[in-house]
Amino acid sequence: MAQKRSFRVMLAYCLPIFLWGSAFAGIRVGLESYTPEHLALSRLLIGYIALIFIAIITQMHLPELKDIPIILLLGFLGFTVYHTALNVGEETVSAGAASLLVSTTPIFSTLLAVWFLRERFGLSRWIGSSISFFGVVLISLGTGGAVSFTNGVLFILLAAFSESIYFVFQTRYLKKYGFLAFTTYTIWAGTFFMLFFFPGLISEMTKSSIDSTLSIVYLGLFPTVIPYLALAYVTSHVGASEATSSLYLTPALAFVIAWIWLGEVPTLLSLVGGVITLSGVMFMHIKVDKQNRVKHNTKQVQKEI
Repeated sequence: MAQKRSFRVMLAYCLPIFLWGSAFAGIRVGLESYTPEHLALSRLLIGYIALIFIAIITQMHLPELKDIPIILLLGFLGFTVYHTALNVGEETVSAGAASLLVSTTPIFSTLLAVWFLRERFGLSRWIGSSISFFGVVLISLGTGGAVSFTNGVLFILLAAFSESIYFVFQTRYLKKYGFLAFTTYTIWAGTFFMLFFFPGLISEMTKSSIDSTLSIVYLGLFPTVIPYLALAYVTSHVGASEATSSLYLTPALAFVIAWIWLGEVPTLLSLVGGVITLSGVMFMHIKVDKQNRVKHNTKQVQKEI
């Protein structure tokens, strides 16, 4: 029984890494026929419908009225802004480079936690942030020059920043509603704001290629929904910190998938920048996790005394 559960947890570990890693290449294929706005709307609409069925099956309760404004705001930032800005960015930035730039989200999250939640920003976080920033500069230069840096890279960094706001300020609501329910609410909210772009979507679908449409269906059903469910399952067994630590493998897999699926050969400068960016993020979180364990052990000893 324990072996079966261990296998299920391992499988749930792998799903987010693969599905989110494949999303960046899927976006590039979708953009061959769809505008960034219509791609984001189509993807979220498919996820929206799938989550309706999940909400019915799990008998999910609706949120309290007082929480709806913050759900709308976080849904707008975490899904409307994130997906639209990421799609715009990937018009000029390769799938692999985009995945590396999005990996700066933990850096932005840490800065926001310091400014708004009064968390301490130690030396290790400053070092990690500086290393990652240098890596982002190298990735930007490796995407093809100043034009890409001005437009595509900055849009993807905007996506990472908006997603970090979502992650930082969702904490208390995750505790209140649960991971699955709150994620469902915010995806629905993000889809609501995207309905502004609905005019023209049907005509665009009739003119688009089969590959682009199938890519959007894949993005809506798989990278938009399943990874959240898988992470919720893993978190319930091993905790949030350990569950999310493996996601640092996502950019590496995104490069491989983009190489096979799209034939995108990464530049040496982008690869070097990616390694440096991930090193900065991992350095910061390894140090922070170690400090948290020390604090936890110290408190336990004090309680026993």
